[in-house]
Parts: sequence; structure tokens; C-alpha cells
Amino acid sequence: MSRENRLRLIRKIESLRQSAVIAYITGDRENVGTRVAPDIIRIFHQHLEALGTKPRIDLFLYTRGGDVLTPWRLVNLIREYTDYFSVLVPFRAYSAGTLICLGANEIVMGKMGELGPIDPSVANAFNPQDPVNPQARIPVSVEDVSSYLALAREKAQLSGPELAEAFVVLAEKVHPLALGNVHRNYALIRSLAYRLLRLHYPPEKEGLMAEIVNSLTERLYSHNHMISRREARDDIHLHVTYPDAELEKVLNKLYTDYEADLQLLEPFNPALLLTPNQAQVDFEVSGGIIESSARLDSFVFNGTVSRSMGPDGLPKVNVEMTSQCWKRLV
Repeated sequence: MSRENRLRLIRKIESLRQSAVIAYITGDRENVGTRVAPDIIRIFHQHLEALGTKPRIDLFLYTRGGDVLTPWRLVNLIREYTDYFSVLVPFRAYSAGTLICLGANEIVMGKMGELGPIDPSVANAFNPQDPVNPQARIPVSVEDVSSYLALAREKAQLSGPELAEAFVVLAEKVHPLALGNVHRNYALIRSLAYRLLRLHYPPEKEGLMAEIVNSLTERLYSHNHMISRREARDDIHLHVTYPDAELEKVLNKLYTDYEADLQLLEPFNPALLLTPNQAQVDFEVSGGIIESSARLDSFVFNGTVSRSMGPDGLPKVNVEMTSQCWKRLV
């Protein structure tokens, strides 16, 4: 779909919601996926400066997650330009996307809308080696560590010296500094969640905020758990609203257009770009979008794919990424 047609949908949402809309899509297309990352802050600032201060700003969001520190900076930036910030979730807003939602006055979720737990998995130089790929490190989940200790305490009925011994066994398998990093990230994610909620919840709602944070960090048991809008509203008690039929139709249409433009449902295979008579071809492919009525930015992968003959006499395809960056298109 063209920019012109997407703008019609964005302006329709703005008319229905009496708001200014910024769409942020981190694509999950295989081989050219993008994540929530700090480099979006400057791009968002440019969009917000162009839009100006508004009574209401809506963030149309699709993401599988990313850097957990970026939501705090992004939400505070958007709130410099509005007193009422909402997130529109037509489909996925996982992990860091859910953190962004915690900073919103309102989360508008369609029937397909999904949030996710915010318990982090962390990887650093002290994590265990991946037995399949010794060059890689296995991420350690906060919930896996706490669940191991809960298993020892609750199911095996260990306490005192026995529980301490169970921890020693864990520390022999996972480096103590990796375990320390897990705990630090656990404390960080809970702190960020509280701070984002406090941007719009009054102090007397402290108990509710604690329940929300506990639900999203401890009670879902799987980082892959998909939180429906009904669960988000009725069980976790987030400020979730449902769009009416007209708004939901427009939200879904806009999402499916981004999905088609970014080709999210088919892997990116550079080898297919080569025709039988070509030895080399350059490519440019978009992996993410930030769009408003004011401008359009795309996260662009540039590279070269070439064909050569391997030492075994068989044809070989080589792919070289030459750049990955945000690029203003309009």
C-alpha cells in the first residue's frame, strides 16, 4: 500500500480518536527483523516536533520486544507533547512493547491484541555455553532461576542448609556473576514497570500497581505466554479498552497493510534476488517503520548478494550487509 493510502487510515484513526497518531512497527520478518532499540528516540523526537503538542497522542504499535530501557525514555518523550498518551494494539506488543503500554493512560486492544510477560532473559560473557554452538551463550531467564529455587523449597521441601546447598549446585552450573546479572535485571524490570505505571496512576493505587507488576513478572510462568485483552483487563487489571467496530476495522486494515509492505509472513532470502545471468546484485529492504502524518521513516538493510564457485566446485551464494540504519523516506 502506498504512503497516501496509509495516511488515509491514520487520519481516519485520528478523526475517530480525536488524537494524533504515530505508528511504530518493528518487523519480525526472518533475516531482517528489528527490535525496540534506543535509536528510535531521535526519530520519534522529529515526528513529535513536526506534529507539535497535542491533547491526545496515540501510538499504533506492533513489536515482539527489544531493549527494556528504551520504553522509559520513549514514554517520557511522548509525554512531553501530550497529557494523554494511549497505545493502540491491533496484534502483538510483547516484552518491551508491554512496558511501553504500562506507561500509557489507555491501552486500546483489538480482538487479536496480545501483550506479554516482562520477565527478562539475560545473556552475558558469564552465561553457560551453548552445547550446540560453543561460541554462543545460553540466555538465563529470571523466572527459570526463581522457579528452580521455588521447586527446591516448595516441592522438595528443602529449607535452611539443604536449600543453601541447592543454591550452591545452581551456582556450580551457572556462573555466580551471571546469577547476579539475572537478579539485577529482575530488579531493573520491576523498577521500570513501577515507574511507568506511576506516570499516570495516583499514589493511592500503589496496591494495584504492585499486583500488575507481580502478574507480569512472576505469575505467568512462561515468557511466551500471550495475554489477551480480556486477561489484560479483567485478570491483570490494566487500563484496557476495546475499540468499537469501526475503529477496530481501521486498526486491522492498517496493520495488515504494514504486514504486507514489510512482507512479514515470508522470510527474506537474498539468494532469490539473483537471476541466472547475474553474478552480483545490491539490495535494500525495510525491516521497521515509524510513520505519522508528518513524515515516514524506515529501518533499512542494505547489502550485496553474489554468486561464486566454492572450492568443491559447487556454486556458493554470499551475502554481505553493508549498512543497517533508519532512513527518512518522506
